[in-house]
Amino acid sequence: MSLGVWLVGGRGSVAVTSIVGAFALRAGLAPPTGCVTELPEFRSSGLAGFGDLVFGGHDPSPIPLTKKAEQLGDAGVVPAALVRALHDDLAAADAEIRPVPDGPDQAITAARLVADLVDFRQRHALDRVVVINVSSTEPAPEPHPAHDTIDALEDALRTGATILPPSALYAYAAFTAGCPFVDFTPSAGARLPALAELARRQGLPHAGHDGKTGETLLKSVLAPMFAHRHLQVRTWSGMNLLGGGDGATLTDPGANAAKSASKQRVLAETLGYQPQGVVRIDYVEDLGDFKTAWDLISFNGFLGTGMRLEFTWHGCDSALAAPLILDLARLTGAAHAAGHTGPLTELAFFFKDPLGDGPHGLADQWQTLTAFAAALGAGPQA
Repeated sequence: MSLGVWLVGGRGSVAVTSIVGAFALRAGLAPPTGCVTELPEFRSSGLAGFGDLVFGGHDPSPIPLTKKAEQLGDAGVVPAALVRALHDDLAAADAEIRPVPDGPDQAITAARLVADLVDFRQRHALDRVVVINVSSTEPAPEPHPAHDTIDALEDALRTGATILPPSALYAYAAFTAGCPFVDFTPSAGARLPALAELARRQGLPHAGHDGKTGETLLKSVLAPMFAHRHLQVRTWSGMNLLGGGDGATLTDPGANAAKSASKQRVLAETLGYQPQGVVRIDYVEDLGDFKTAWDLISFNGFLGTGMRLEFTWHGCDSALAAPLILDLARLTGAAHAAGHTGPLTELAFFFKDPLGDGPHGLADQWQTLTAFAAALGAGPQA
C-alpha cells in the first residue's frame, strides 16, 4: 500500500525528524526505537511499510530539508552521520514541500490546498494520503455560527469571509480532497462541528489532538496509579521549559492558553476531580529542540497523612514526536483502507486531548489501541 504523508509544517523540526527517521528505517540505518507500530502487537495490522511512505507538505520556510536536517544534526536531535548518508533522499523529498498557497479569500486558498493534495496523490499514484498537522500551535478560535454545520461554513466561504483558523482550513482542504486528517497540535483542526460533519460526509477518518510526548505522558501513567490506590491528589503543578520554534510560538498568550488547557485534561478525566495547581509553559531559547518539565504532586494517604512526589522530565521533543508521526500515518492510512470514518477515538494513546470520551490512563488506552490494531488486521469493516 503506497501511502502519502502530507505534513503541514513540513520543514519544521518534528516533520524533518520524521522524514529523516523514515528514510533511515527504510535503508536499515537505524532501529525503530520509539515506533509503537513496530511492536509485535501490530505486525498483522496491514500497515504500510516504511518503504511505502511518500512525503510531501506545506511550509512557509525557504530552508531546504537538507539544511534543516543538518541543523538538527548539529543540535544533537538526529545523528549528523545519518543526515549525510541520506542527503540525496532528503533533497528529493524537499522537492515535494510546497510554499503555503495564498489567495484573495479562504475559499480560493482552500482550493489551492486541495489542488496540491490531489496533484501529489496522482503524480505518485498513491493509494491514499494522510494529512498531519505538525505546525505551530494556534490560539483557540472565537465561536462562529459558520463553524456549526458544513453547509453554513461553505456558504460563508463563498462570500469571501475569513472564518477558519489555518489548521481548520487545512482540515477542510484535506477532507475535500478525500484525505484523512490528523492533528498533532492543540489547534482547532477538525474539532469544529462543521468539519467533523464534512469528514462523515466524505467517509473519512480523523484523529487528534496534541501529541502526548513528555509531561502529559507521565501524567497519564501516574494519575491512574493514584486513582487505583485511592490516594487523594491535593495539588499537581508543572513547570515546562522549552526552546525551539514551538517554545517561541507559545510566548503568544492565546497559543500558550490552548496548549496549557490540553495538558490539564488528563487529570480531571482520570482522577474524577481536578486537583489544585497550575501548568506553566515558558520559552527558554537556550534549550533549542529540548524541553524540561518539573512537576510537584502533593497527596493524602491513609488517615490523611500528607506526602509528596516530584519528578523531572528532560527530553528532545522532535525525537519523541517523530516516531509517533510515523505511527499515526500508518494507523490512519490502514483505518482509511479498512473503511473507518469519523473520529478515530481508538488512537487516544497518542494524544493529550484525544477525541471522544474514552479512558485517559495510558494502560487503558493501550488496550484499546491494540484491540483496534488487531481488528485492522482482520480486514475491512462490514
